[in-house]
Amino acid sequence: QVQLVESGGELVQPGGSLRLSCAASGFIFESYWMTWVRQAPGKGSEWVSRISGGGGDTEYAESVKGRFTISRDNAKNTVYLQMNDLNADDTAVYYCARGRIAGSTLGHIVGQGTQVTVSL
Repeated sequence: QVQLVESGGELVQPGGSLRLSCAASGFIFESYWMTWVRQAPGKGSEWVSRISGGGGDTEYAESVKGRFTISRDNAKNTVYLQMNDLNADDTAVYYCARGRIAGSTLGHIVGQGTQVTVSL
């Protein structure tokens, strides 16, 4: 059974940092790009960052470039998202998804999400 389980989301103050994790199972993890997407209240989903199967290629949305870092540990079947200098616009449910996703996650394997709230 293919499964993605995110964790690490919580309430954090502006300027703070969080690291999200996504544990994968049920497929050959290293064979797939992985994408972090987020959905803020009342908005559509937005891809945040992507990483190739081997980890050598990474891509970031302009809104997070320089603040977020994606990485993966294929031995642990886990992808991470280190988020620094968080602001209110980063408040969203964060999902990890299998594949190199640029738009909708429909048709893709997606986790249940983890809530990140940036607030005083």
